Amino acid sequence: MLSGHPVYATIPTQDVASLRRFYEDVLGFPVQRETSSTIYYDAGGGTFFAVSRSAGQSSGSHTQMAFRVDDIQGEVTALRANGVAFEEYETPKTVEGIADVGAGWAAWLKDPDGNLIGIWQFKPDA
Repeated sequence: MLSGHPVYATIPTQDVASLRRFYEDVLGFPVQRETSSTIYYDAGGGTFFAVSRSAGQSSGSHTQMAFRVDDIQGEVTALRANGVAFEEYETPKTVEGIADVGAGWAAWLKDPDGNLIGIWQFKPDA
């Protein structure tokens, strides 16, 4: 069954070169491999994601990919120092870019194409 296999996300773009600069230079991801239409990036724990040429355009209305972190405040601070802007929402209510969503905390940013990227930290077990 699929539940025993790794999973990855593919982020659509009409301009691979523009997103390449963002994911490599701003967010710091190393390239794993690339083809004429897709760049694959290494992420933590042996995972990866892809940025791929697409005719479609992101609506930015839902999280397309999220990263689980141990220190969301530290990650948000470091990314802001690198020029990243975080989304502010009323529901769930964000405070300085971070929302308490019950089981954990979340923050969201958009890449230059409007793809919504999440950052997630679980709360410690009670």
